[in-house]
Amino acid sequence: MNPIETASARCVRRFVSWFFCSLIAAVLFKPSAQAALAPDYERDIKPILQQRCYSCHSRIKQKADLRLDAGALIHRGGKHGAGIVAGNSSESLLLQRILETDPEERMPPEGKPLTPEQVALLKGWIDGGAKYPPDEVIPLTPAEHWAFQPVRRPVVPAVRDPGASQHPIDRFILAALEARGVRPAPAAEPRALLRRVYLDLIGLPPTLTEQDAFLKAPSSEAFAHVIDDLLRRPAYGERWARHWLDVVRFAESNGYERDAEKPFAWRYRDYVINAFNADKPFDRFILEQLAGDELPEATAETMIATGFHRLGHWDDEPSDPQADRFDQLDDIVSTTSQAFLGLTLGCARCHDHKFEPLSTRDYYSIVAIFNPLQRPQNGRTELTLPAGSRQELAALKARDLEMARVQQQTNTLSSAAITEAVRKLREATPDLPQAYFLNEASPKPPVTHVLLRGSPTRPGEEVPPAVPAVLVKEQPKFTPGERTTQRRLGLARWLASAEHPLTARVMVNRVWQHHFGEGLVRTPNDFGLMGERPTNPELLDWLADWFARDAQWSLKKLHRLILTSATWGRSSVISKSVGNTASVGTGSLITDSLLPRFPHRRLEVEAIRDSMLAVSGQLNPRMGGPSMKPRIPQAALEANTDKESIWKPSDDTEASRRTIYAFIKRGLVVPLLEVLDLGDTVNSCPQRQVTTVAPQALSLFNGEFVNAQAAHFATRLAKEAGADPAKQIDLAYRLAVIRPPSTAETATLLKFLQREATAHLAEAGQAGRPCSAADAQQAALTQMCRAILNLNEFVYAE
Repeated sequence: MNPIETASARCVRRFVSWFFCSLIAAVLFKPSAQAALAPDYERDIKPILQQRCYSCHSRIKQKADLRLDAGALIHRGGKHGAGIVAGNSSESLLLQRILETDPEERMPPEGKPLTPEQVALLKGWIDGGAKYPPDEVIPLTPAEHWAFQPVRRPVVPAVRDPGASQHPIDRFILAALEARGVRPAPAAEPRALLRRVYLDLIGLPPTLTEQDAFLKAPSSEAFAHVIDDLLRRPAYGERWARHWLDVVRFAESNGYERDAEKPFAWRYRDYVINAFNADKPFDRFILEQLAGDELPEATAETMIATGFHRLGHWDDEPSDPQADRFDQLDDIVSTTSQAFLGLTLGCARCHDHKFEPLSTRDYYSIVAIFNPLQRPQNGRTELTLPAGSRQELAALKARDLEMARVQQQTNTLSSAAITEAVRKLREATPDLPQAYFLNEASPKPPVTHVLLRGSPTRPGEEVPPAVPAVLVKEQPKFTPGERTTQRRLGLARWLASAEHPLTARVMVNRVWQHHFGEGLVRTPNDFGLMGERPTNPELLDWLADWFARDAQWSLKKLHRLILTSATWGRSSVISKSVGNTASVGTGSLITDSLLPRFPHRRLEVEAIRDSMLAVSGQLNPRMGGPSMKPRIPQAALEANTDKESIWKPSDDTEASRRTIYAFIKRGLVVPLLEVLDLGDTVNSCPQRQVTTVAPQALSLFNGEFVNAQAAHFATRLAKEAGADPAKQIDLAYRLAVIRPPSTAETATLLKFLQREATAHLAEAGQAGRPCSAADAQQAALTQMCRAILNLNEFVYAE
């Protein structure tokens, strides 16, 4: 026998033997498909529950007290008993309800039933013992969310550094840094600190006299005096009122197609400025804006404050007036909840909030509080109302009735005598200021219903006034008054309580944000479950409790506390020694939230424009009154579709007032303000965007306003520094960026001035224009000033 053939045959026999043995083993011992592919809780079961069940049975909402967002909770079940019987799917209530054919009993109640494949996975998981990871984290319920817990002042932490500041803010920040092995930056240089605090508190650079007064002997005591001085200045209110106006969506036109002007809306702006300057306690600030007309001691000021409700955009000819009415109420509810509560309640208008413990009933219960308000109007025309105390309004009403009676006698009295009588009546009882606010005409409120899917044509159950259930154990009282329902006053008093879990936290966070660029909570209008957690929750609560109790809601005391901390006074210089290179997934620096150094921040457009006016010597300090109307560049006018609505610009003196007094028209924002990120005027704007786009550079370098201020700046330099270019350069730097120029900067600019003057003379000669050497030098100086106003250093606080 051929040995090769024998070996080959032997191999074949072995292969056939192995194949059949394997086949028999596979048939006899192969696990069932169900066992091989047993449903996995994380991979198969949780996604089904998340997609189809969480909307009614998770941490947000628990119908029948049943939660299905954690394995342990599925086993526990709800008020009808255990959700499942491990190992027995046919006895498990969860599967029974899923397989129910009665549409009233079947789960989930909305949408298509679960697919056979999904049912099979659930059945297999239960029959297999309904196993889940023993270390699965059970999500907190809304009631356990940090922002809904009472504010409790924590103990100021100890720190290892024996030479550390004893300031409470510094101790909280330093403890967080030490825990991560990060060292703080050194203190900022006195000049940088001085410029920073001026721009922070009043939005203007310090004058030469103010610079010299501090820099000749800088100290912590001298700096504290600077802070107190700035807080006493009217310019403080002009700076910080703008932050609040962003939050309450302030503008002076209605938006929509016609975008008509809101008459006397500027009075609300002036109210806010005066409130900040007077250091009106924040709890009182809340009462006046929400219910200033319902206060027992109501005055013209408190009635003007309620203009808060009427600031939103408004369609003066809606296609569906009934729907528009609820759009107006939605604007009020949404803005109120975000401004004072830091909650996005407006998302619950059409259905229960998808991500927060806020129900549609919660939403319409707040609507019921504002529903009695009416909008004074005559067709498309917005009407104003007189603002005054109850006594003043009663006297005005009596006077007007008497004037009407006198006017009816015109046929029997001489015209001169109808004129004299009216004059005396007006003299005895002068007119009250007209203001822009909503009013309640009756103490009897209209009925408010839940609107199914937000539709006014589908009223559901009637709802009384109430606040979100997740925030209270007992609802505040809403007791009607003689003239109004007093519902807004009930809401305001609840919000203004020191016991409220959100009010102080939200406002302290806003103030911190404007001092440091970002809040301790980086979602300042959203403290809910979807908002970010505070980077330093203990510090946030310490500040909130201190603000409401120790400071008695004083914003100026809160400013002093923050600004006198070493944390706020640190250098902004980035250094590896303080750990600023550790990155996190979001791309931001992990130490940014810990504040080892002061963050770089671009100034808002108001501070940039106002600083230019101050440096050029053109700033008009006049406060209050009707808004000034800046000139709109011709290119922007050509692009506007409604040229008849464009205002006649104010003269140069009036237009040189602070930017907070600029007229804000929703349909046509002044281009310089828009391109430099003016806040949203339709919705509450808790934090402005900071963009970097080409039109900003074009507007700052080529824009009419900047070029005009550069010319004024050059005139000022020539007048105050004389004809010496070196002295002009030195003065320009001290005025604009609060420091002398470096030797290199001076040398560069001297060459620049000479080159520009020579070029200007040459161009004039070629064009046949008369031009003296002095004219050429002034033109060159203007170009230098334009360059200085465009320095990054000028538009950044550091």
